[in-house]
Parts: sequence; C-alpha cells; structure tokens
Amino acid sequence: MILHDKIDAQLPEWRDRVVKLLKEHGDTVAGEVTIKQIYGGIRGVKALVTDISYVDPNEGIRFRGHTVPEVLKKLPKPDGAEMPYVGGLYYLLMVGDYPTKEQALAVEAEWAKNADVPKHVFDTLRTMPKDTHPMVLFSQAVLALQGTSKFAKQYAEGIGKFDLWKPALDDAVALTGKLGVIAAFIYRLKYKDGVAPKYDPNVDYGANFARMMGIEAKEYEDMARLYFILHSDHESGNVSAHTMHLVGSTLADPFHSFSAAMDGLAGPLHGLANQNCLAFLMDVQKKFNGAPDEDQMRDFCWETLNSGKVIPGYGHAVLRVPDPRYTAQFEFAKAHFPDDELFKVALVMNKVVPPVLKEQGKAKNPWPNVDAISGTLQYHYGITEFDFYTVLFGVGRALGVTANYVWARALGQPIERPKSLTTKMLEDIAAG
Repeated sequence: MILHDKIDAQLPEWRDRVVKLLKEHGDTVAGEVTIKQIYGGIRGVKALVTDISYVDPNEGIRFRGHTVPEVLKKLPKPDGAEMPYVGGLYYLLMVGDYPTKEQALAVEAEWAKNADVPKHVFDTLRTMPKDTHPMVLFSQAVLALQGTSKFAKQYAEGIGKFDLWKPALDDAVALTGKLGVIAAFIYRLKYKDGVAPKYDPNVDYGANFARMMGIEAKEYEDMARLYFILHSDHESGNVSAHTMHLVGSTLADPFHSFSAAMDGLAGPLHGLANQNCLAFLMDVQKKFNGAPDEDQMRDFCWETLNSGKVIPGYGHAVLRVPDPRYTAQFEFAKAHFPDDELFKVALVMNKVVPPVLKEQGKAKNPWPNVDAISGTLQYHYGITEFDFYTVLFGVGRALGVTANYVWARALGQPIERPKSLTTKMLEDIAAG
C-alpha cells in the first residue's frame, strides 16, 4: 500500500525527533492553565499534539501546514472536475506531502478494494427501529465492523508496540473506504428505497458518494469532494477528534475509537451546528417570504440578539477572520446556484451579520464559520433531511481522525490520563 510505504520511510526521523524533544526539553513549560479554563471545558489549554492540522487564527485550518485555498488548488483533480480527489487529501494528511495524480489514484484504488460492506452490517441496521436517528445507525454500523479489525487481531497475537501503526493503517483505510457506502445506505434506508448501494471502482470517492446517494446533478460530485475535504480535520481538541484520540490511546482499535468519536459528533453543541444554521436561514426565508433586504435583515438580527438568542453560524473559538471553509463553500454556491432562495438569504446575512455583531461588541470573531452555509448546499441538491447532515460530517471527519490515530500509534503515544482537582483545591489555589 502506498500510504504504508510512505509512512514507513518517514518514521525513523519522526521517532528520533520525538525522543530528542522529550529527552532534552521534556520539562519545558508549554503553557499555563487558569481556573477559568479548568472549569470552562479546558478550552484553550495546550495539552494535545497533532501534526495533521492546525487552526491558524488568521488563516484558518491548515492541513499539514497548507491553507484551504492552497490545498484545493494543489491537490490533483479528476479529469474535468473542479475539486480534488478525496484520496489526494487523505494522502496529504497521512504522508505530509502533496501527492501526484497517480499517488492520489493509488489511495482511491485502496478505498475501492475495501469498499465492500459485510452483509451483517446492513442486516444489523435493518433490524433497528424505523425512527432510529441516522447517527445511531452510523455509530452502530462502525461497531458492527469491529470484528474485521486487523489491529485488534494482531494486538491479541502480540504485535510490538511500534508496529501497531501498520494494522492501524490497514483498519483506517478499510474503515474510510466503507463509510461512504454506509452513509449512503443509511440515507436510502431511512428516506428512500432501502437498497444497499454498490461502490463503482471506476470512479473516485466523491463521485461514488454522489451516485450512491442517487443525486443526479453532476456538480454534486464536486460538492461531495469539497465537503469531505473541508470537514476532514480541525486539530485534535474538538470533541469528535479528541474522543478518537482518547479512546484510541487505550489501544482500542480504530472501529471502537471512531464509533465513540461519532457519538461525540452527534452532540448538539458539535455536529448539529450546520443543521441549526440551516433552520435559521429557513426561518428568515419564511418570515420575509424570500430573501430580505439588508435593512430587514439588520432589524431581524438585532431582534434576535436582543431577545437573548444567538445568530448561528457566526463566530469561532479560534478564528479571527472569515472561515476559509465557509468561503470555499460560499464560492461554490455562488458559481453553481446563485439564484437559490436560501443562498440569497445567506448572501444577505454575510453582508449584514458581521457589522451587527461588531456593533454589539460581544463576539471576538463576528465572521461566518463553516456551518453557516454547509447545510444550505446539501439542501439545494435535495438532501433535505436535517438529521442526516451529521452523518455527512462524520464521513469527512473520519479522514483526519484516522490519520491522527495512525500517527499516534506510530509514535507510541501513551494512554491519556489528565489529573482532576476538587473545587476545594481550586478555591485553595485561588486563595493563595
């Protein structure tokens, strides 16, 4: 496998870097922790390491050091496509270098070889109650695959600690290769014909997903590629990524770990944000019977804020500029369906909301984030079932969290075990 060979060649240098860093600078203080951070969900505490991605406050997410515009421009694309191969992005996350078209296709070929989903997985989902949430089905499907884990099998056979990354990589490729099929099946099971889709080895990951979903618009193939790339990773501190890391640190296999990560993504404060943003846009559209003008939108924003509510999709814990992931999706929508009514609402919001939030003075970042428009794009292409949106998020997020999992095993990262304090201890610290 091309990813195996490329990672294997890098590991001696990487391991030497880590050993030297810990040996020579292990006691160097990397940051301070305040009581507010401890009680505030450890927000902003520097306590994790990942080389897969980093959120730059002024440039947005960087995948292996590269900004979103750079990645979309430099990754190889299918012939005639606007957006890159998803397999090329996976190569970049795993290896750290831009792939050639041939290397991106090699990853796509590995996914095609691993795309078959065992019948018992589909059967398991079919036995679930009809009103089961799509994210429950998604997490359950991943757990149902656990019996295929090479990592679990080889660990039980006594594989060495520093070789664990090899079956971890095998599992990562097998899992990510199947997730598009599983997601499309869940959609068809819940809302359509219930027929298990088939993966076509002759087309790429994004095109496969579009066709398995039954979406006829050709540009949705590019939309799928873009969506999965943009949602692939976002450092290691968000709930889904951190959960994958935490559970994986116990040496639970990638299937156990990713299922847990998806349970975290299902929380309304994490993966459901895009759904909430779309609902807000639709409320605005309904209220004004279409897109409001700027004055109407401004009045509505102030009405919303003065009632104690928030405007979803604006603001970010780290960013201090418009989210480049939002910009990429916004430009896609502008190019392909500028007359869509919901997009027109988003367009007006993009002009009006930041100045309103600046004037209010509470938001450190008044700019739109990725969730402000992602649901709008899915809705335009006929995926109108809100509950399914987080499954789409999960398919993309798998790319980043499995890359992090493989490298955590490759570098021998230990089990995560932070220390807890009582409130009385914190009161004593505060008292000096």
